[in-house]
Amino acid sequence: MIKTIAIIGLGYVGLPLAIEFGKLYPTLGYDIDSKRIDELCIPYDRTHQISPQEFSEALHLSFHHNINDLQKAQIYIITVPTPLDSFKSPDISYLQEASRSIAPLLKKGDIVIYESTTYPTCTRLECVPILERYSNLKFNTDFFIGYSPERISPSDPTHKLTQIRKITSGSTEQIAQEIDALYSSIITAGTYLAPSIEVAEMAKAIENAQRDLNIAFVNEVAILCDALGIPTHEVLKAASTKWNFLPFSPGLVGGHCISVDPYYLTHKAQELGIHTRVISSGRLVNDAMPHFIAHKLIKLLSQAHIPLFDAQILILGATFKENCNDIRNSKVFEVAQELQDFGCKITLLDPLADKYEVQSKHNLTLFHTLEELPHTSFDALLGAVAHDAFTLMDFTPFLHQNSVIYDLKGMLKSSHARL
Repeated sequence: MIKTIAIIGLGYVGLPLAIEFGKLYPTLGYDIDSKRIDELCIPYDRTHQISPQEFSEALHLSFHHNINDLQKAQIYIITVPTPLDSFKSPDISYLQEASRSIAPLLKKGDIVIYESTTYPTCTRLECVPILERYSNLKFNTDFFIGYSPERISPSDPTHKLTQIRKITSGSTEQIAQEIDALYSSIITAGTYLAPSIEVAEMAKAIENAQRDLNIAFVNEVAILCDALGIPTHEVLKAASTKWNFLPFSPGLVGGHCISVDPYYLTHKAQELGIHTRVISSGRLVNDAMPHFIAHKLIKLLSQAHIPLFDAQILILGATFKENCNDIRNSKVFEVAQELQDFGCKITLLDPLADKYEVQSKHNLTLFHTLEELPHTSFDALLGAVAHDAFTLMDFTPFLHQNSVIYDLKGMLKSSHARL
């Protein structure tokens, strides 16, 4: 029997998954955002991850805003956000609410698969009790669960969903095999069946924590090089001539994974009375980079004899990574806020980010093109995000003789300071 699949949450993770499953299986895409559902039915993807051609290929996919429309599904895949709260503790409320929403729909034999990043044991200890309570069914007797962590890299054309090997797991051996076979049918890069759900959860968390630590190392190197007056990019270029030197570059570390997942690990560690010194130190370094960058730019302005109060600063990029329109947890806004605290006037330029989202979440006006800019002369230009579009723009007419150029990613050709 061909089973019907329901995808709960149609963001950067859920939509690509729904599209791929919808090519082969009856698939129900669900989101609590009715506007999002209306857009997908057009079809239009505001994240720009899915093309009209890809929508047309998902012949068995339909979109829904009513949770009761998912009753005929036998497999439920939850792909909701798992952010941090204001105290940098895991916020699993979306995960809990999604579990609570689908629990009354569960029938005997149904499978619930979680893809949202979380800490080890969360699926069994936090989600399963909710499913049991609101479904009146017994775990591993009436319904089953799995965990297959998302590995989506937004706006990365070389690492799309089907091209990234997928970790799978299940609550029983038989269910694990069924879940692995399901994902194997759409993932051309193959799958890896983990021996337990907890192994899969832990593997996902350390993937990003490892990357966070590597970036923290080069960020700390950049701080040291700055104090010594040595160009960091030249140091990294020289060191990279050794075959086993890892090619990481300094900068702002934001987004929904790398800057979040380490806190999920440290949260669980603290519950167990374990102090994760290395993981926590990496976060400490990377969390401090917006402060370091803002203060470095302030120093450069002072050295150029440009008054800080009312200094006009143009920031290139508002998203958390290059060539992506996602501003979630972007550290650019922390840099902007610190510069504003010094009295500087901030202008944001980003051709990809959503103007209304930036305005509503950060109270900043965003411009998409040079022609829209409200000023013709800026005291400083901060290259924060290396969008390809910036390499094609000529910023010379917007700078004066003493203008400071601080390029975090080496994307601009003019003579300037580098991180």
